[in-house]
Amino acid sequence: MSDVADRAGEPREGETLDLESLEPYLRREISELRGPLVLEQFPGGYSNLTYLLRSGDLELVLRRPPFGNRVKSAHDMGREFKVLSALQGVYAQAPRPYLYCEDEKVIGAPFYVMERRRGIILRKKLPPGLDLETARVGALCRALIDNLATLHGLDYEGAGLGDLGRPEGYVERQVEGWTSRYGKARTHEWPELESVAAWLLENRPPDSGAGLVHNDYKYDNLVLDPADPTRIVGLLDWEMCTIGDPLLDLGTTLAYWVEAEDPPAFRQAAFGPTAIPGSWTRQQLADRYFEATGHEPPSGHLTFYFAFGLFKLAVIVQQIYFRYAKGFTRDPRFAHLDQMVALLGRVGAEAVGSGRI
Repeated sequence: MSDVADRAGEPREGETLDLESLEPYLRREISELRGPLVLEQFPGGYSNLTYLLRSGDLELVLRRPPFGNRVKSAHDMGREFKVLSALQGVYAQAPRPYLYCEDEKVIGAPFYVMERRRGIILRKKLPPGLDLETARVGALCRALIDNLATLHGLDYEGAGLGDLGRPEGYVERQVEGWTSRYGKARTHEWPELESVAAWLLENRPPDSGAGLVHNDYKYDNLVLDPADPTRIVGLLDWEMCTIGDPLLDLGTTLAYWVEAEDPPAFRQAAFGPTAIPGSWTRQQLADRYFEATGHEPPSGHLTFYFAFGLFKLAVIVQQIYFRYAKGFTRDPRFAHLDQMVALLGRVGAEAVGSGRI
């Protein structure tokens, strides 16, 4: 197999960092730095920005909020650092954090630095050189959902994360909170998406339990072992992690999972290679999740969690598009995200109407 590990490159226009300020700060805080500091940026990502720092043989990853960010709570670097610190020795897929800096004078925003976990990250398409046989694709699907079940079963209180969130009333707060965020970021009228919001408000199930939830669990936040791509060696992007109902987390993962039989527009907008031959369906993922956790499937409510996941994704995309529409960012990748918002609304309305996932 050729080198298919995730690679970084030159920072995108307008997203470079001030090394004259950053480098002396890092040298004071991290004694392992040797040699000149080289800055690169990882591809992908519409939310927090991720950079590779090289100094001699040492490779580190720096995470910071997007430029032009106006929603501080949605890009909490301190939260990510706290979670990663607490999970050391508890959850092997959590990268080791080095430092958290809230002094915005260093690079213009809070940031944290962690170890680099080298491996494969599956973005929209399989990387060149990676050839997954059908049987291995199924094994990867199983690994993905089993790892989510493991995360949800962690003793978060024993890890010191009991104060990360309030599980009581979590479902109600999430539905109302994301509905409110949509209203604040609205730039268009999307009747189908708004009908999904209304349906969610009227059909909230009771909380099913409490666990550590990632809230953005999908292929491109997983680091896979290049020697065995069915083995997960890292989980990234903890910015929305909290304590809450694990089934809403499952719903988000299902919302990211586009199937081969989905409508063409949804397949074209897939968040990752989830429809390649051998891939499981959303129902198969859900069935395996309940088998792995030992919990009973929620009678009549699985559509709710899927529809909520689609609605939440639509709001996140809308918030990013809002920044573009208001001129807070000129990133050309954001110019047509309004159409993704509309598409997610249509898929959500179809799910609600059919009662399926």
